[in-house]
Amino acid sequence: MPPLSLLAFACCILAFVHSNAYKVSYGAALTKSLLYYEAQRSGKLPHNQRVNWRGNSALNDGKVAGVDLVGGYYDAGDNVKFGFPLAYTVTMLAWSVVEFGPQLKAKKELSNALAAIKWGTDYFIKAHPKPNVLYGQVGDGVSDHACWMRPEDMTTPRTVYWIDEQHPGADLAGETAAAFAAAALAFRRTNPRYSFQLIFHAKQLFDFAVKHPGQYQNSISSAAKFYSSSGYEDELLWAAVWLERATGEKRYLDFVTNSTNPGGTRTMFSWDDKYVGVQLLVAKGILQGKYPGNGNLGQYKNYVEQFICNCLQEGSNNVKTTNKGLLWWQAWNNLQYVTSASFIMTTYSSVLAATKNTLQCPAGKFRPEYLIGKVRSQVHYILGVNPNRISYMVGFGRKYPQQVHHRGASIVSIKKNPTPVTCQGGFNAWFHRNAPNPNVLHGAIVGGPSQNDEYTDSRDNFQQAEAATANTAPFVGVLAYFA
Repeated sequence: MPPLSLLAFACCILAFVHSNAYKVSYGAALTKSLLYYEAQRSGKLPHNQRVNWRGNSALNDGKVAGVDLVGGYYDAGDNVKFGFPLAYTVTMLAWSVVEFGPQLKAKKELSNALAAIKWGTDYFIKAHPKPNVLYGQVGDGVSDHACWMRPEDMTTPRTVYWIDEQHPGADLAGETAAAFAAAALAFRRTNPRYSFQLIFHAKQLFDFAVKHPGQYQNSISSAAKFYSSSGYEDELLWAAVWLERATGEKRYLDFVTNSTNPGGTRTMFSWDDKYVGVQLLVAKGILQGKYPGNGNLGQYKNYVEQFICNCLQEGSNNVKTTNKGLLWWQAWNNLQYVTSASFIMTTYSSVLAATKNTLQCPAGKFRPEYLIGKVRSQVHYILGVNPNRISYMVGFGRKYPQQVHHRGASIVSIKKNPTPVTCQGGFNAWFHRNAPNPNVLHGAIVGGPSQNDEYTDSRDNFQQAEAATANTAPFVGVLAYFA
């Protein structure tokens, strides 16, 4: 009776999956995902700071250039403020509020999400003192990475870098414009005056980016080794589509419609490649009847659907997976692509459901619930339903990474021991210490496992064990949906 045996086996597998799935608390994960951004704060911390092992830091940022650049976020496990991925992070946090604001409010996390966004946009306002000037980085990656110090007592150079008319960077300006515009939508109801201010900055930066094209690392060479941009056309479209949504002005939709490069079918959605985000926002407008579905705009919709089909394993060029089903792009920080793709699928599923549509893939038509089922499997894997039974969100579940590659988390809190940690002393006393980090970096999403589903919890394993602000930002919206 082989068929019965196979059926019984399948039932056992399903029971195992469901028994594990029910242990996943989306609400708790959502809370931690927003808590993570408080641990990444630079500058003078507010009175309601919840991550108590952190202290004030980098209070003189910008002083060498005669500008106030105090605030913003540290990028990952280092103490540099990289403007390009930071702007993407803020855009994704804002998009999470725009799409899933009611769910965030229901879980009493909307105020924390808005606070996370505002910590970024307040910094961007400081970084944009003139229409055609944008400060895009504070700190130097090479000198910073040569030291292992808490942000509270770091002595590495806080070099300031910027773009202007003579030193353009349309990708950096465009992404920051998108962050401003998306945040303006997020704050429209709760803080209309602030929303108007954000639109003002978004418009100026978009015009600057269009009039002065070029890749920002040609102007900020220090960023090239760490966050080099592959192009700026996607950021211009990204800014335009967000400005259209925020202002309703026809010129922004015309910019998207008249583009000769809608991106094609992309292989990923990330801090460097925004085409999928543009395509989804256009597709949403088409399905809602706000945009015409023919011509160039129809191509945007077709391309994002092909990307989603490939993520679902139902396309013509499917995304790779690990042996146990996690979507797979690359060995270094793979989970950043999983969280961003999960956000795209979750958002499009909501759009399909609201407009009573299905997704057409080469393998057939799929209902919105099918997309959500795929996303749920990715969320569960990240949160602990995987071969290692380890949650790749720090601080969530019974087992999670203990040696996250993160300077602040790996060194005793300055509040417990104010003795300064020197540049090399940090390596000797803390980085090479084979013990759990003294501070838990709640909500951080680490790089994640290998394609063989293996993970090494070691501080020097930066490809797998380092978290970044861009990893968690898309996950906020996904968790809000499921919570």
